[in-house]
Amino acid sequence: MRRAPIVLVATVIGTTGVLMFKPREVIPSVASSSSSTASQGATASKSGSTTTTATGAAVSTQFGNTQVRVTIRGGEITGIEPLQIPSNEPQSVQISNGAVPTLRESALSKQSAAIDSVSGATITSKSYAASLQSALDKAGFTAADGSTAPTTAPTESEEHGHGGGFGHGGPFEG
Repeated sequence: MRRAPIVLVATVIGTTGVLMFKPREVIPSVASSSSSTASQGATASKSGSTTTTATGAAVSTQFGNTQVRVTIRGGEITGIEPLQIPSNEPQSVQISNGAVPTLRESALSKQSAAIDSVSGATITSKSYAASLQSALDKAGFTAADGSTAPTTAPTESEEHGHGGGFGHGGPFEG
């Protein structure tokens, strides 16, 4: 009978400890940067063409922020650097790390932020495109075909999470 109160107190303390446990934050594999260090400007190169670098808005989603920096040289998009990618959970990091190279290549080949979503990474794709469009707007760049991407953040209710599941927004829809 004397052990019952001790066991009860130990159980309450242990349960409280488990409920208050917070896993350590997962750091994404791309470099993060705050928007206060964002650079935007133009410099002349030896060939006479200008190079403009602009940082897009940090687009906030339920999975984390997405932000990119674009480099435009001679009227063409020559580089896109991810500054932030969704990283609120390990699955977000995995999805984003898989999608970002594909999104970058698509934007470079299309010379526009109006890029196709990566299957299974709909929110990452749309937030990447929104930040890229923001950067292109800051740099005064217009795609040759006049295409643009929305600059608003996608929501989970619109996209059903990262794009998983069946039906609207699922991995089998284009």
